[in-house]
Amino acid sequence: MGSDLSERAEVQRVAGLVAAQEKAIALFAEVEARGLVSPGVGERVASDRIRDLANAMFGTTKHWHKRIVRSGANTLRPYQDNPPDRVIGDDDVAFVDFGPVFEEYEADFGRTYVFGDDPDKHRLLRDLPEVFDAGRAVFAADADITGRDLFAAVEGLAKEAGWEIGSWHTGHLVGEFPHELNDGARTNSYVTPDNAMPLRRTDREGRTCHWILELHFVDRERGFGGFYEQLLDLA
Repeated sequence: MGSDLSERAEVQRVAGLVAAQEKAIALFAEVEARGLVSPGVGERVASDRIRDLANAMFGTTKHWHKRIVRSGANTLRPYQDNPPDRVIGDDDVAFVDFGPVFEEYEADFGRTYVFGDDPDKHRLLRDLPEVFDAGRAVFAADADITGRDLFAAVEGLAKEAGWEIGSWHTGHLVGEFPHELNDGARTNSYVTPDNAMPLRRTDREGRTCHWILELHFVDRERGFGGFYEQLLDLA
């Protein structure tokens, strides 16, 4: 009986996480359709507009991490930084990283936008989803893959494409709100060189761990970066 209950609970968790991501996809499609992230718009204004749209579309009022819209040189900065507000330029790269909570399940979703005709910026826009898919394939092919293994694989894929990883990790656990670090260990909750634990495991509550793959690529010489993020192990 207990096993049946846990199986049903896991089916519900998976459905909740996938549904949350589907809503995030719909939200970002509407963001693009309305041009909420566009030249001449300040990063904070764009962030507030997306927040308000999420509320209007889905009644979303909670975000499990800070809302990020970054453009130009700010796209080089890691998540933990808080660069000054900047107006998006005509030839900029801009990216959005939001963590909306839908029906008490976390989504974590990020996309990049390119304005102007710079070929390297458009190459970045193409490379991000391609490397994401390649990283997901690496994960799918290795049942015992660790956080360390996946980080190394993604870092190698990024380097082959001509980019540097702009963060100390390339993904993290995702689940119910409020977001908590499982097992009481920060590194074990992230796809990072310090995480030697298998990604396919259960948490201290006995629940299956589910993961986000998070790509922050930078070109420090050219002065810009990009971002792409969504569920790794669920589609």
